[in-house]
Amino acid sequence: MKNRLSFSIFVYFFILIFLSLGTWQVIRLNWKIELINSIEQSLKSEPVDFNGSNPINFKKIKFEGILDNSKIIYLYSLNENGEPGFDIVNPISINNKSYLINRGWIPRELKLKKYLSTNTKFEGILKLKSKYNYFKPENNLKTNYWFTLKDEDLLNYTGKEFSPFIINNISKQNEIYPKSKQVGANISNNHLKYALTWFSLAVSIFLIYLYFRKKNY
Repeated sequence: MKNRLSFSIFVYFFILIFLSLGTWQVIRLNWKIELINSIEQSLKSEPVDFNGSNPINFKKIKFEGILDNSKIIYLYSLNENGEPGFDIVNPISINNKSYLINRGWIPRELKLKKYLSTNTKFEGILKLKSKYNYFKPENNLKTNYWFTLKDEDLLNYTGKEFSPFIINNISKQNEIYPKSKQVGANISNNHLKYALTWFSLAVSIFLIYLYFRKKNY
């Protein structure tokens, strides 16, 4: 009798754990949906004036700045069709605050062409720089072949420290390249799948428990 009670408590304990984990994933799911909706709404809105202060992730902005064409960065990237090429990234000063602006993508075979710009007025979308990926190759500063915007390499190459926010250029332009890249939320949302997994485990354990209880009690 004592062993049966202990076993029941053990089973119900794990069922409670799995139900709690499933409920937590549902809460996370609702939060993630609200976050994605908020970002998509921000991306559809009109750009707001930006003076370099108080950047907000996924905010659409318009601003004036001075590009540094002497330190253009060629960042290896794939376009929407999976074709290899480079993002043209420029240092830009906005009210004496240093940012990086991703002007757009070019095919790999056009890397040797000069992509200088005298524009001073821009529209863009602020986005937090991706975390450093240790699995990507190291940047080659001598050949200007970049895989990541690593802070240490940026300092060595430009002599400057930059905001953690990258500006993705969406300004209208006459040239085909650099081609502005589409910016979306791109936030994974697997919480429903995780919730269903935890709830399924809870139900499965409960059904197995009922089977053994009916068979042995």
